[in-house]
Amino acid sequence: MADSSVTFADVEAAARRLEGIAHRTPVMTSRTADARADARLFFKCENLQRGGAFKFRGAYNAIATLTGDQRRHGVIAYSSGNHAQAVALAGRLQGVATTIVMPKDAPEAKVGATREYGGEIVFYDRYTESREEICAALARDRGLTIVPPYDHPQIIAGQGTAARELFEAVGELDILLVSLGGGGLLAGSALAARALSPGCRVIGVEPEAANDGQQSFRAGHVIRIPVPRSIADGALTTYIGASNFPIIRAWVHDIVTVSDRMLIDTMGFFAERMKLVVEPTGCLGAAAALSKRHHQPGQRIGVLLSGGNIDLPRYGELLRGGAGAVT
Repeated sequence: MADSSVTFADVEAAARRLEGIAHRTPVMTSRTADARADARLFFKCENLQRGGAFKFRGAYNAIATLTGDQRRHGVIAYSSGNHAQAVALAGRLQGVATTIVMPKDAPEAKVGATREYGGEIVFYDRYTESREEICAALARDRGLTIVPPYDHPQIIAGQGTAARELFEAVGELDILLVSLGGGGLLAGSALAARALSPGCRVIGVEPEAANDGQQSFRAGHVIRIPVPRSIADGALTTYIGASNFPIIRAWVHDIVTVSDRMLIDTMGFFAERMKLVVEPTGCLGAAAALSKRHHQPGQRIGVLLSGGNIDLPRYGELLRGGAGAVT
């Protein structure tokens, strides 16, 4: 059964808090993409969201629901980049101090934006240190409230507003393809789909090298993996969140994977044909759609483009396919 602590009513409440704050991002289409996928594709462009990713929705919603005392003391988060930027920006907008634990190898564009939004950054080594332990220790020592990147009811509810807007814009869908890291976006999207398009198949999409979600989905319990390596830096989680997994098990229909090479090809398609900058993680759902492996011809498919934050030199390297482009 799904976790009853998060419902579509929470997604609706989050949408009210975000009204006029978060961008109602456009839904874009492409006849070329439709022809390649042999389907009707609807791209929800969260790469054009404030902070450059869907993460702003959950971060703002979570901070907006804190008590006055929690807001005065400040918050702390851990993230490879998009949640970091989102928390820093949401905190600035609401007058809440933010501290962010980030890996030393996080993309410089994400580090720079987090600083510009006012976040204090604490670096760690993702391969030898635990970000959760570092975050917990700082929260305890400084009296900060942790705003996790995905394993939190208000984060799930906030992320679900992206899919809610997509269904409002285009109506019911046959399939919804959602990027999967820790599961907040996928869980929230599943709640929205169940309420607004009950016949829609919800499919999570992971990098091949980071398929902890797929393994967990097949096994029926959360499986942890070593820190993976992929160009999809926003999906390099090692396990699905405890709040997300019951929702995913109940309302998600499948979890599939795509290769780094497929992500690069999809980035190139967006840049060349749709004039969109989409980061590798943001391309997960679209890469699955363009592969034609997971749908029937002619179906209506929604795709959440989850983010567009990437260092320009790295972006160029990936599109050129230069040495070291694919890990």
